[in-house]
Amino acid sequence: MNSDENKSSNFVTHLECSKTGKKYPSGKVIGLSEDNAPLLVRYDLNALSQSIDKKTLDDRPENIWRYKEFLPVREEINIVSLGESFTPLLHAPNLPGNHVYIKDEGRLPTGSFKARGLCMAVSMAKELGINKLAIPTNGNAGAAMAAYAKRAGIEAYVFCPDDTPEINIREIALQGASTWAVNGFITDCGKIVREGINSLNWFDVSTLKEPYRIEGKKTMGLELANQLNWKLPDVIMYPTGGGTGLIGMVKAFNELESIGWIEKKRPRMVAVQSTGCAPIVKAFDEGLEHAEYWENAETVASGIRVPAAIGDFLILRGIRETDGFATAVDDEAIVSAREEIADLEGILLCPEGAATYAAYLKELKTGRISLDDSVVLFNCATGLKYPMPEVVNHLDKDQPINYSSL
Repeated sequence: MNSDENKSSNFVTHLECSKTGKKYPSGKVIGLSEDNAPLLVRYDLNALSQSIDKKTLDDRPENIWRYKEFLPVREEINIVSLGESFTPLLHAPNLPGNHVYIKDEGRLPTGSFKARGLCMAVSMAKELGINKLAIPTNGNAGAAMAAYAKRAGIEAYVFCPDDTPEINIREIALQGASTWAVNGFITDCGKIVREGINSLNWFDVSTLKEPYRIEGKKTMGLELANQLNWKLPDVIMYPTGGGTGLIGMVKAFNELESIGWIEKKRPRMVAVQSTGCAPIVKAFDEGLEHAEYWENAETVASGIRVPAAIGDFLILRGIRETDGFATAVDDEAIVSAREEIADLEGILLCPEGAATYAAYLKELKTGRISLDDSVVLFNCATGLKYPMPEVVNHLDKDQPINYSSL
């Protein structure tokens, strides 16, 4: 970085309760608001807009830290990084529709978009002097937290449902976290984290229970707008469990509009869930502000198996404010969509990413999406972490090979 890049460029003014609007001071260790609601980081956007322009931004390296003015870390020495470069926005010409793109977040450190949120949360933990973190996870968030905490020299505790994919659990443990499998859902793991605070004095970095994972996930929106030359797509289809990414992108677009970098028109935000765990879809369809707990949640897409989300009202608000919607697809459609994308485009999606394509096909039929819409499907993790079909073809090298039968 040059000398200009080394200057402190922080524009955080305060934290704000997402329910009441009450202000809280920044720069202090805090989780939820007094009303038990997520806190949002607020910035002096007028000063921010005068400090940076698009040309200066584009001259910087293609990583999430090019957006430092939009981020909460005050001192660069506190940035904990594993190389969070841009992820590709891949045109998918072989899929139905004229303008379908896949944002492949599996290229990030630890192989998922969780790196965005957890690198920010861990960087802020370092800046605020926190030395012990705990998280409930369906896999990828725990892996990201373990890696960044190890990088920062911060102690990490991770709690996973015991049916979390084995490769995820082993990945977390290998990266040095104290790792525990729990006979329950992610909500049960979250209860263990919450109840352990007084005993072990760790800080809870559960989804939306601290202010900074949203800011990391917000970079998906900043980066997407940047990659599209500040012209947003018609539709964004996002696999939704806790919803941090959807909330973060809506926040990013609002901030970009406030400084005059994008127009008022927003992409329709579509929350994609599994029929085996669809609390947001049910709440959206029923016109509710909050989602009910989803009993007996089950799906092959473990990352979106979240029976209850503390930020449910923020997800639903983001959907409705953008004229979007919520939709669910079954496991059979998810598995089929994953195989179809691999066959047609050579892109190996995770099950959660495949759910967005399954939902896209479904909504083409309902008419809520058209073939002329520009659509971005978010693939949230590398497909290499998940089970793949068994290869059953074998050749005996010592026998004649009938090449015409291959």
